[in-house]
Amino acid sequence: MSDASSFSPDYVAARARFRSSAMALDCRLDAYAIDAKGPQGEELTIDFAVFGQPDPRRVVIVSSGLHGVEGYLGSAVQAALLEERLGGFIPPNDTALVLIHGLNPYGFAWTRRVNEDNADLNRNFLLPGEEYRGAPEKYALLDPLLNPPSPPMSLEPFLIKAVWNIARHGLPALKDAVAGGQFEFPRGLFFGGSGPSATMKVLDQVLPTLVGQADRVIHVDFHTGLGKSGEYKLLVDRAAGTPEAAWLAQRFGADRVQPWSSDGVSYKIRGGMGAWLQHRFPRASYDVLTAEFGTYGILRIIGSLRTENQAHQWGGMKDPATERAKRKLREAFSPSDSAWRQKTVDLGLKLVEQAIEAGMLTA
Repeated sequence: MSDASSFSPDYVAARARFRSSAMALDCRLDAYAIDAKGPQGEELTIDFAVFGQPDPRRVVIVSSGLHGVEGYLGSAVQAALLEERLGGFIPPNDTALVLIHGLNPYGFAWTRRVNEDNADLNRNFLLPGEEYRGAPEKYALLDPLLNPPSPPMSLEPFLIKAVWNIARHGLPALKDAVAGGQFEFPRGLFFGGSGPSATMKVLDQVLPTLVGQADRVIHVDFHTGLGKSGEYKLLVDRAAGTPEAAWLAQRFGADRVQPWSSDGVSYKIRGGMGAWLQHRFPRASYDVLTAEFGTYGILRIIGSLRTENQAHQWGGMKDPATERAKRKLREAFSPSDSAWRQKTVDLGLKLVEQAIEAGMLTA
């Protein structure tokens, strides 16, 4: 079993560890910088480590940090994978393993869930012809609660108001309205952006050279925040009852694989990366498994996002209130508890091994 030492203290250390571990295994390594800089002026990059031959028939991809502050667990799993499991690893012929570190390096470095444009990147991947416009009707009603135009205060009635809204509208309806993605409130939560992000452009440029004409792609994308603490669900862009969903359930466990359901962990989103990737590679059977590892309750998660957004938008970067908000956000998505960290890294490694077996050893 892996231990909690796979976690890095910040983005800079996580990136350095990923790159040095990948170099030690002599895989192909590339970095793609974004325009934004880190807190100390450091370069921010999306890093790729590739095992296997060009033009593969089957590809397994493991990515981290699409939601910046959620990148700690995914990066830890990648570090443990590189340091403990991939020594001497040679993919079968015509297959490849791709590790993508820090899909949202800005959010990872600045302790934000969103990118440099306040865009939630898992709402930014609109399909061709879709416009970066619109918002669920109930989001507009809730925006004053979610995004008050003032720095955070020590005592706020958010919890009381949130419970009242849940009682009035129901949690499933609120999840869809709030977290589904909106494009009208650029300083708000779950803003999908005003155009394609740097991350989307990098993936659009790089992935075709790695996926090529592959027949099957299994892509595990690590997230944290939702669900039972220390456990995970695999949210998939496949309809329940389809052969594709049944195949995934057989390979990864019916108790883990979760097509969208208003009663479960998942919720409908607009601009998700999974649907975009399936559209981008129509020739392949491309399955994105959004591995969602639980941390704390949903009200704590939303509350931490709200407070950090207030601090970022309306407070000073060195204000004590901003620093507290950042610490609370990081704890909400990357608990400091060593037992949680050990358990989730171990589960994450087992999940990646399942993905490699399913993607590489099956026709």
